[in-house]
Amino acid sequence: MKRVVVTGLGVISPLGNSVDEFWENIVNGVSGAATITKMDVSKFKTQFGCEVKNFNPEDFIEKKELKKYDLHTQYAIAASDMAIKDSGLDFESIDVTERYDMGVIWATGNGGMGTFEEQLLEFHASGGVPRFSPFFIPKMIVDIAAGVISIRHKLHGPNYCTVSACASSNTALISAFDTIRMDKAKVMVAGGSEAAIIYSSLGGFGSAQALSKRNDEPEKASRPFDKDRDGFVMGEGAAALILEDLDYAVARGAKIYAEIVGGGMAADAYHLTGTPPDGMGAALGMRKALKEAGISADKIDYVNAHATSTGLGDMSELNGMKTVFGDHQVAISATKSMTGHLLGAAGALEAIICALVVQNDIIPGTINTENLDENIPEGMNIILGESVKQPVNYALNNTFGFGGHTATSIFKKYTGE
Repeated sequence: MKRVVVTGLGVISPLGNSVDEFWENIVNGVSGAATITKMDVSKFKTQFGCEVKNFNPEDFIEKKELKKYDLHTQYAIAASDMAIKDSGLDFESIDVTERYDMGVIWATGNGGMGTFEEQLLEFHASGGVPRFSPFFIPKMIVDIAAGVISIRHKLHGPNYCTVSACASSNTALISAFDTIRMDKAKVMVAGGSEAAIIYSSLGGFGSAQALSKRNDEPEKASRPFDKDRDGFVMGEGAAALILEDLDYAVARGAKIYAEIVGGGMAADAYHLTGTPPDGMGAALGMRKALKEAGISADKIDYVNAHATSTGLGDMSELNGMKTVFGDHQVAISATKSMTGHLLGAAGALEAIICALVVQNDIIPGTINTENLDENIPEGMNIILGESVKQPVNYALNNTFGFGGHTATSIFKKYTGE
């Protein structure tokens, strides 16, 4: 099997539209939550989220082309362009036959849901006159961002979209990892994007009692593991990672952030939206990832928890961790306390965090959590407040989605061996 490394990162997020800005804010415990500005939310029970700020799509896309792309695709283009530039890959100078082995696996949970909503609202406002945009379907379908990235950079290798709700982009990352490991590609662009801060999404998640209603203090609303948590905070954005065959990366002199050594996918097989209290599915995914990495649980130094700040979900994950790690004092933090929940893009965003954690030996803290839930299993080493400087050789990234999907990826510090 081939070894796989991360050579490029790109991010559009509530905490910044560059990797450096994003990482600085993560390390410093900055919240990206605020009252929603892009639409009138005065009639909604939840009136805040983690919006992307100061994003100018014309920095990446020609103005005349913008009408072809839903916002989630615009985010995808920007993040993937940044990651490719960061990797040092110049696809234009690479022969086309070599690009047959370079592809894209891109994820989203909702795709062009904003376009879908907009077009239907216009249809009803017109009294039922069908004036749909000719770009409606290609803007809306979930696979289109993967296709656009491929077309933009003339990448002819494997190309598709993974959809597993909030596990989608970690699933994409694991799929890209597997593709390279099995020597079916040399380079893969992997990640995810989401632009679901729209009326129907805010209303739907709100009706499902999934969202926090802390409108008076939105910056403190995402509080994983806290006894007073009342739901997640919706986020938006995109995260992209460039994965390469280690031999290919070394031969071209690429900088390497981290090595990916394991990916585990499983299912709760339990409930439409809930997770089993014992965290069985989460434990199964983590154990599969550990087995593939060829390491025992006590080798993991850091876990970026899925931890969305929901009552049942947070506890289920911790119970699953207890099953896997036992008394091992692995450091755990929940960065959604700062970014909010990027839904289908969450796994890729947190994969970037894991890659930077192992590179920099800095573990971000969990903000806003003031009173730990008394039902948390004993011995859990949850990092609260400020970031912690300590060696990290292995970082584990958990993601879970509606429908019972679980996905876990493991990052290892690359030492040049």
